[in-house]
Amino acid sequence: MTAEEITQYLTELNDELRLMDIKGEVSLYGGAVMCLAFRTRQATKDLDAIFEPVREIRNAARRIAERHNLNLDWLNLAVRMFVVQHKREVFVDLPNLIVTVPEADYLLAMKILALRPDTEDENDARFLIEHLKLASKTDVLQIVAGYYPNKEVKTETVVWLDDFFAE
Repeated sequence: MTAEEITQYLTELNDELRLMDIKGEVSLYGGAVMCLAFRTRQATKDLDAIFEPVREIRNAARRIAERHNLNLDWLNLAVRMFVVQHKREVFVDLPNLIVTVPEADYLLAMKILALRPDTEDENDARFLIEHLKLASKTDVLQIVAGYYPNKEVKTETVVWLDDFFAE
């Protein structure tokens, strides 16, 4: 999905909620934020999100999927098991739908923990490190520890950070 398609589908989600006289909230994560908020990607395969009210938004998303021939999980909750308390910014405020995104440092913490070699994760992490003007591996690891004090960064990711800051 391109940023334009994401915007279209979120607008349609707002319209679906309006028809049900419901106000909802969708908090986006991952590639959707990189594509939509930071404009660093051309597209993303799905929208990793947390949303409320779950049942109503899931049903509305299913109707949108059917209308546009999307995968039924184009808007999914898979990310919710990884999300911890963090600040979010309102990205879009529609009459029946508020769309939020995490601050860049939180998104970086998530990306560092999930980093897979030779994927968009590396490009996303590079962009976020530069966006946040971080000067060292220690700066990055302190951000991760601030959100996820009990999680260990994979050895491969620490090596990736060493290489990144050696360039």
